[in-house]
Amino acid sequence: MTIASPRLLDGLIAASIEAGQVILDIYARPIDVAFKADASPVTEADGLAEAVLLAALTRLAPDVPVVAEESVSAGRVPAAADRFFLVDPLDGTKEFIRRNGDFTVNVALIERGEPVMGVVHAPAIGRLFAGGPEGAWEMAVDGDAIVERRPIRVRDVPAEGATLLVSRSHATAATDAFRPTVAVADRRVVGSSLKFCLIAAGEADVYPRFGPTMEWDTAAGDAVLRAAGGIMVLPDGELFPYGKRDRPGLADFANPSFIAASDRRLVAFHRDLV
Repeated sequence: MTIASPRLLDGLIAASIEAGQVILDIYARPIDVAFKADASPVTEADGLAEAVLLAALTRLAPDVPVVAEESVSAGRVPAAADRFFLVDPLDGTKEFIRRNGDFTVNVALIERGEPVMGVVHAPAIGRLFAGGPEGAWEMAVDGDAIVERRPIRVRDVPAEGATLLVSRSHATAATDAFRPTVAVADRRVVGSSLKFCLIAAGEADVYPRFGPTMEWDTAAGDAVLRAAGGIMVLPDGELFPYGKRDRPGLADFANPSFIAASDRRLVAFHRDLV
């Protein structure tokens, strides 16, 4: 039985907005940057936002384990479970440091390997996206207040062709080699998990990723996209799974390549690009 409910989604939205306010407080002043063992950047905002989210999740669902980026980096990894939260308190840390606004707060609920609920909040641009069993929405956020809320749905591909999204910081030769099943009218460069949300909101059509990511990078955006009628698949066409552990030579929760799209018919499977 799922625990996904309107009440839980409202709680995740409120927690994401609170974490976003903490991030913006730091964004408004000089940013100190450190580096993790894998050479990825981390800031004070990552840790403080994660603390807000962990406290909120403890209140909302105290019995559900939380896999959170900074906690995992510090060696705090919960035991495997069929139901757990995935948290990336500041997705797009490089975008945060560059001050271009393309960074997000990501929270997702995973049940039996699927993202059944997720919230993606982009505090610098005041856009919040949420999805669950009852559908998907975009909300306009001003400070700590939601000022507008509308349902969202993936679009049919425009007659002139698809809009393809690529990562601002992680494009690869395989990304350049990817071809969807329809003509591409536009390519847009976007940071963080906003790419999933733009497809969910009917502003784009397909996002291929043939470089490394972690589950907390993708789960919330994937949940919003699925709730809006879209799909995220492996390059061989299988539905993208979560809770990946104990694989020889691979870190727990590390993602393989994937393709996110408004419709499975957009996806040409590219086993050769994996």
